[in-house]
Amino acid sequence: MPPEPTRRIRAVHTADTITVYQAYGPHLGLPAARDGRFPPAWKRERMTWIKPSFLWMMYRCGWGTKADQETVLAVEITRAGFDDALRRACLSHYEAATHPDHGAWRDALRAAPARVQWDPERDLHLNPLPHRSLQLGLSGPASRAYADTWTVSIRDVTPLAREIHALVRSGDEVAARALLPVETPYPAGPLPHLGA
Repeated sequence: MPPEPTRRIRAVHTADTITVYQAYGPHLGLPAARDGRFPPAWKRERMTWIKPSFLWMMYRCGWGTKADQETVLAVEITRAGFDDALRRACLSHYEAATHPDHGAWRDALRAAPARVQWDPERDLHLNPLPHRSLQLGLSGPASRAYADTWTVSIRDVTPLAREIHALVRSGDEVAARALLPVETPYPAGPLPHLGA
């Protein structure tokens, strides 16, 4: 088995969609899951971060226990929208191997409707792994398109998060792992402007 690349998008995906995760307080998360779309109270002008990695989302929201992150959503969006955001994204931080200089990176970041962070993937105990997973930040028109055009479905996966967490706490890692969403390499192609 070949070694895992340092940076790779791993996700649940179909020919047309990719699933990403977010966590919100019940006042936003429950209506979104009920209606299959983000409610008017969801601020479309703010940057929003989407995560294709379920376990990274669990790390971020503490298995749905952190304040205002108690409702974990699986948001199925179009690959066309996701791919367009990737093409127009910029790394959220300067990397000498990717950008000619700090000024060029700042200009690219200012113009980009999306930004990328590569964060350590997590294991079942939410410990960091040596390879990284993508977080995609969407702002302005990309954030609005995500909420109103790209979204295909929204599911509340909080019960799944709690069930997996309970199994991990009880020491039954085999059963916990069996419930994880099956995330496979996403065919984004080379992303040299994103350091991957």
